[in-house]
Amino acid sequence: MSRTLVMGILNITPDSFADGGKYLSKEDAITQGRRLIAEGADIIDVGGESTKPGVDRVSEADELERVIPVVTELVKDGAVISVDTMRSEVAKQAIAAGASYINDVSGGLADEKMASVIAQNPKVQYIAMHWRGHSKEMQKQAVYKDVVKEVKDELDERVSQLLKAGIDPEQIILDPGIGFAKESEHNWEILRNIERFQLLGYPLLIGASRKRFLGELVNAPEPDKREAATIALTTELARLKVWGVRTHAVKAHQDAISVVERLRK
Repeated sequence: MSRTLVMGILNITPDSFADGGKYLSKEDAITQGRRLIAEGADIIDVGGESTKPGVDRVSEADELERVIPVVTELVKDGAVISVDTMRSEVAKQAIAAGASYINDVSGGLADEKMASVIAQNPKVQYIAMHWRGHSKEMQKQAVYKDVVKEVKDELDERVSQLLKAGIDPEQIILDPGIGFAKESEHNWEILRNIERFQLLGYPLLIGASRKRFLGELVNAPEPDKREAATIALTTELARLKVWGVRTHAVKAHQDAISVVERLRK
């Protein structure tokens, strides 16, 4: 990696917090995916299940129906595809359809078969996020004495288990899980200490785009009014050479990263 990558979010869901329902049809999702590619997305992250706090899970059949046809079409367009899923069967079919990344917000804890699927596909990158429970109950788990140490230790333990399951360390990317079983101050404390997470020795993906803690800071109840705050965060993460940022918009974030890279020269 020579610069921070931008992963464009493509939610094929009715209930995601920032764009739920906008791209629920196959046609709308493919059109949005192509728009993200045109804006310069390095990776498109396709998800068929919302992980917004409090939401119910969708069925595996619904998730597959939403995700796989879109992945198939975008791969034909030459896009680099990530699939945001906690289910091993969705991961398996997504990889068969051409996905290069599996972005698992549970880090393999939600489905014990996930690690085996990844281990059997050594060319696939696996993004393992810090996770303490499904959306319905995760905010009850947002209890920490030292959030940075505890999240770092829990990620370290997750990596150990993934390696034991046969996943190559070169496949692993970590995500500290901004907003997942975290209150606002937990998120800020993690972001202030990103360099401590880099010491784990794996690439880091940060997914903070338009999230509530940014809205609280800049008095923006509507998610789409939080984009400037998200871009500011991308700029700092690029300065710290974080591997990637997961964003709803793309071009402005690529522009911010380009400025950081130009200043670095």
